[in-house]
Amino acid sequence: MVDDNELDMLRNIPTPAPGADAKARALAAAMATYDLEKNPAATQGSATTHRLTERARKLWRDIMQKKLIAAPALAGLVALPIAGYATFYLMEGSPFNFGAEQEVAQAPVTRSKEAPASALKKADAERREATTDLLAAAPAKPEAKSAAEEAVMNEAAPVGGSAPAPMADAAIATSRMPTLMAQPQIAPSDMPMPPQAENRDRMEKFKTNPVRSALEDPVSTFSIDVDTASYSFVRRSLKEGLLPQADTVRVEEMINYFPYDWKGPDAAATPFNTTVSVMPTPWNQHTKLMHVAIKGYDVKPAEQPKANLVFLIDVSGSMDEPDKLPLLRSAFRLLIGKLQPDDTVSIVTYAGDAGTVLEPTKVSDRAKILQAIDTLTPGGSTAGEAGIREAYRLAQKSFVKDGVNRVMLATDGDFNVGQSDDDDLKRLIEDKRKSGVFLSVFGFGRGNLNDQMMQTIAQNGNGTAAYIDTLAEAEKVLVQDASSTLFPIAKDVKIQVEFNPGAVSEYRLIGYETRALNREDFNNDRVDAGEIGSGHSVTAIYEITPKGSPAQTVDPLRYGEATTGKDGVANAGEYAFVKIRYKAPDGDVSKLITTPVTKSNEVSSFDAAGADQRFSVAVAAFGQKLRDTDQLAAMDYARIAEIAAAARGSDPFGYRAEFLSLVRLASSLQASKQ
Repeated sequence: MVDDNELDMLRNIPTPAPGADAKARALAAAMATYDLEKNPAATQGSATTHRLTERARKLWRDIMQKKLIAAPALAGLVALPIAGYATFYLMEGSPFNFGAEQEVAQAPVTRSKEAPASALKKADAERREATTDLLAAAPAKPEAKSAAEEAVMNEAAPVGGSAPAPMADAAIATSRMPTLMAQPQIAPSDMPMPPQAENRDRMEKFKTNPVRSALEDPVSTFSIDVDTASYSFVRRSLKEGLLPQADTVRVEEMINYFPYDWKGPDAAATPFNTTVSVMPTPWNQHTKLMHVAIKGYDVKPAEQPKANLVFLIDVSGSMDEPDKLPLLRSAFRLLIGKLQPDDTVSIVTYAGDAGTVLEPTKVSDRAKILQAIDTLTPGGSTAGEAGIREAYRLAQKSFVKDGVNRVMLATDGDFNVGQSDDDDLKRLIEDKRKSGVFLSVFGFGRGNLNDQMMQTIAQNGNGTAAYIDTLAEAEKVLVQDASSTLFPIAKDVKIQVEFNPGAVSEYRLIGYETRALNREDFNNDRVDAGEIGSGHSVTAIYEITPKGSPAQTVDPLRYGEATTGKDGVANAGEYAFVKIRYKAPDGDVSKLITTPVTKSNEVSSFDAAGADQRFSVAVAAFGQKLRDTDQLAAMDYARIAEIAAAARGSDPFGYRAEFLSLVRLASSLQASKQ
C-alpha cells in the first residue's frame, strides 16, 4: 500500500542529486527484468495481473512523455524514485515473476505477501491519485519541445508502432535524463547534416526524338535494341522514392523489358517474324500509332548449342557493397544452375590487375565453379581493360565451333586503370568481336554506375546490357530469359522505315535515340548493330500524323509536292514500308526482310488492338511521361495505369503487376512535387 504522506514529502524536500549507486541499482533492476535466460517468456492465460503491469507501464510513459519533460527541475527530483518504484512494482506484481530470485535493496514500499485482488485495485487507485497530485505541481507544458527533448522522445519511441517496453523506458530515461537536460538546446536547422555520398553515376545524355516531316525526311533508320537496363534502373529509383532523371529513361528498353506473345517464325531458317499494327493514339485523337513487333525463333533446349562462357567479374574496392559483389555472386550461382553439364565456364577477375580465378571448367564440376564464385572478395582499383583482354583470351582458348562463345562482364562500370576512356574501350571491343566472341554486360549498384560505358561496349560487342538491382531481377535475366540472353539467332539487326508522304505528313520514333543510324548505314554490312537472342521480342512504335490531320505541327513546304513512287497510285494505300537487315550469328553478309504497312494493318479502335499491343503502348506512354515528353503533357498517370490494367493479360511472373505499382509510385511522387 502506498502512503500518501510519502509523495507529499517529495513535494517539500530539496531536490536530491541522484547518486551513482541508486542509478546503478535501478538500471540493474530494469535489466534483470528483461534477462530472458533467467526469465523465459510467460505462458498464455495470465491476463488479469498482466493488466496491472500495463497500467504501471502506461503510468510511467505518461509521466515521462507528457509531464516531466516540461519541468526539468521536477524531473531530476522524481525520475529516480519513480523508476525505482516502477521497477519494484513490476517485479513484484508481474505474472512472469521477473527478478523473483534477486533481492532489490532499499525498496521504497513494503507489501503484503498475499495481497488479494481488491487490495491490488485499491493500491492502483491510490497510486493514480498520488500521481495526479504530484503532476499538478509541475509547470504547464510548453507549446513546443526542444530538439533535445524531441531526441528523448524519438529514441524511446518504438519501431512499427508497438508499445515500448516499460523497464527499457525507465532505464533509458533514468540514465539519460540528467545529461540531456543539462545540454544546450539545438534547433533542428542548426544540427549538422550527415555527409551525402557522392553520386558518380554516368549516364549518356540524349534528346528525345523530334517530329519529322515525311516529305522532307521520309526515312528512319536505327539499330535493334533488346537491352533492359533502363527499366531496372527506373524501377529502383521509384522504389527509393525518387523520380528518375530523364537521361536514365530509355523508352525502348522499358518497352522491351516485358515478354510479349508476338507470333514467331515456324523454323530456324527464318530467324524472326514481323507483325505490324496501326491503331489510334490514346494520348492524341488526331494521330495514329504504327506498332512494329518482332519475335525471334525460340531455340528448343534439345537444339541449344554448347556454351563457352567467361565470367569477367569486377572485384575492385567500389564493389564492396551489399547490392554489388554479394548480389553478383548470388546471381551467377543462379546462372550455373541453368547451364548444361557439357557447357564450359571460366572466371576472370580484375581489380588492381587482372587474374584468372578459374580455368575453363565443365559445368559438370559444379562444386568447383561455385567454390570459385564464393571466394571472390573486393579490393583495389579497377583495371577493366586488362580484365577484358584476359577474358577474351580465355574465351578463345576454349572456343566452341558452332557454339555460343560469350564474355559476361559484371561490374559497376568503374574502369580507372588502363584504357578507361569510352572511345578507347569501344575500339578494343570492336577489335575483339571479330574473334566471334559475343559480350553481355551486367551492371550492379548505384552511386558509381558507369551506364554510359556499359551501353557503349555492349552495343559494340554484339551483346546486350542489363541492370541487376535485386536477386529477383537476376533470376529474370539469367534464368527466365537465359535462352535469349545466351543464345543469339541473329546479329547486326537494323530497321529502316520509309514513310509515304502521300498518306503520312509527320512521324516520330518513340525511343531508340541512342541507337540511331544514318540512312546509308542500313546497307553497309561493316556497320555494327544489335543482336536478337532465342525467343527475344522487340518492339518499335512510331507516332504518325495522317495526311490532312489537324495534329500536323510542321508547316508544309510552299514548293514541295508528295510523290507516290515508281508504281504511282499502287502505293498510295501504304502508310510505310518496313525493311529489316540481319546477319546469321556466324555470318558476314546481311539478308533483307521487307513488310509493307497498308490499311489492312489498321484496327478500328485502340481497344480493338491486342492486349500485348495495348500494354506495350502503356509502357511507352509511361517512359515518355517520365521523360516529360511534350506529346504526353495532357495524359496523366491514372490514364496510363488504366490502359495497362485493362491489357494486363497473362502475367505469370508478376512483371505487369509490378509495372502498375511503379505507375502509382510515379504519380504519388509527381503529386508531392507540386
